[in-house]
Amino acid sequence: MFHAIRTEVSPHVIRFAFAGRCSTEDLQDPEASRNWQLTRAQALIKPAGGQIVTEYFDVGHSRSLPWQRRPRANELLQALRDPNRGFDAVVIGEPQRTFYGNQFGNTFPVFVHFRIPLWVPEVGGPIDPDNEAHDLVMSVFGGMSKGERNRIKIRVRTAMSSQARLQGRYLGGRPPYGYRITDAGPHPNPAKAAVGQRIHKLQPDPAAAPVVLRIFRLYVGGMSDKAIAAQLTRDGIPCPSAHDPARNPHRPKTAWQQSAVRAILINPRYTGYEVWNKQRKEERLLDVDDVTLGHRTSMTHNPAEAWIRSNEPAHEAIISPDLFETARTVRQQRARTQGRQERAGKHGARPYGLRGRIRCALCGRKMQPATIHNHVYYRCEFKAQEQALYPDLTHPRTVYLREDIVCKALDQWIARAFASDRLTATIQALAHASAAASTAETRTPEQAQARQAIKNCERRLTRYQAALEAGADPTVVTQWINNAQRDKETAHNKLKALPATTRKKEPPLNAQQIRDITESLGDTAQRIHTASTEQKGPLYEALGITISYEHAVRTATVKSRPSSPYRQRLCPRGDLNPHAR
Repeated sequence: MFHAIRTEVSPHVIRFAFAGRCSTEDLQDPEASRNWQLTRAQALIKPAGGQIVTEYFDVGHSRSLPWQRRPRANELLQALRDPNRGFDAVVIGEPQRTFYGNQFGNTFPVFVHFRIPLWVPEVGGPIDPDNEAHDLVMSVFGGMSKGERNRIKIRVRTAMSSQARLQGRYLGGRPPYGYRITDAGPHPNPAKAAVGQRIHKLQPDPAAAPVVLRIFRLYVGGMSDKAIAAQLTRDGIPCPSAHDPARNPHRPKTAWQQSAVRAILINPRYTGYEVWNKQRKEERLLDVDDVTLGHRTSMTHNPAEAWIRSNEPAHEAIISPDLFETARTVRQQRARTQGRQERAGKHGARPYGLRGRIRCALCGRKMQPATIHNHVYYRCEFKAQEQALYPDLTHPRTVYLREDIVCKALDQWIARAFASDRLTATIQALAHASAAASTAETRTPEQAQARQAIKNCERRLTRYQAALEAGADPTVVTQWINNAQRDKETAHNKLKALPATTRKKEPPLNAQQIRDITESLGDTAQRIHTASTEQKGPLYEALGITISYEHAVRTATVKSRPSSPYRQRLCPRGDLNPHAR
């Protein structure tokens, strides 16, 4: 990075700030690029008595980035606002290096607003904001800059595709686990070979290649990705990041991961053929409502049919093509079998009576049900990346709460409402609730869906605000907030457009009818105790049961719409001792 250079000048000399840019992606020499752009700028302003007193030169930033996102160019835009900026005009040595696409049209009005002339060699001096020819010339150079970048990208990708397909050339990057990089001779380009550049190829790693072969055989033999990872860890075999720590300083090195095993099993390079184009750079708008902010570049996985494979073997194989195809067939069969089981499980899955009714008091999220050792638990998992977003929140890795312990105390509380000393008050409350329900407007499914969408958007906004306060990237979080607000507005508009319809109401039950129903049920407490989970679920729903679990004090607070809060003191894996609040 080149820093600003300031010099003392005569009062009669025009003071200039020099602006330029070079990109290391194009293998440019930053010093040489700066020098020739600076030379052009000096040649332009020297006859007019100009002298460069400061520089704003960006190194290593793509021309596709708008000026606001280039560090030195943004400093120049901010300096324009300062009356004591120290320069009278700005000169550019090469507009194609500085402006891209429509960036000139988005940037030059700032110079005009602050009355700072912008000198460019292609127009022979300062740009006249009222001259259509000047504006046309600069727009053409912006288009040429964009076209040049696209042509370079197409040429490079086409050349690399041909080298991978026809020559089996190793094109760089991290070698897959099981291989290491070795010398393959001088570079075929004479100019590059003259300066000592050489090409490389993959060679099996004596320590890791047998592990790759073992992984394929274990998988074909019936073990899953997760089971293989656990077996390798138990056997003390270093995981890929531990085997090559120099290339993996950012990855944990403690144990094999299921994802690492899967990445090995789907990589066709182990058959000896070179594979390229498994990933691509994708440019996405930083803000769809303000395209002048430009794009953000990210790596995206390409589908398997877009991969480029060499026509002939390019390096020594670790496994045979037949073994690779067998592993792929096994994976496809397991995926189909798992899909059928999941579809069948939707109809015959184990019921969870409190699904969606328990929230973790620490983070406010719903606790998810799971069956562990034939017992139903509700758990809240707090992952490492979430801990980074909420550094001030003390949350265990996983919080557990057993369903049968909660249901036992909950059922006892519900049964108490039908005890002889409380039966009359309960019947009166039910009669009042029945009357209120008969006069309340009934929402259609579309209305309920729209209202739920609004609630979800409000929860998203709360999480995004917390992430922003915790120090997350403001640009990214702002985009999330904008999307959530837009979704909320869409749901509001949809709700307003729906007609306020009501279903035909049934006449309310009076107190005597409710008493007759209650007496016909017999021992209410016993019926609740012996009811199945499928039967209890609708009961909890009708009562509006919600539970908040405080892990630190092992306390579950149960609330119901028709009654006061009720608190239970419990141990998730032990006995529950209820007491009322």
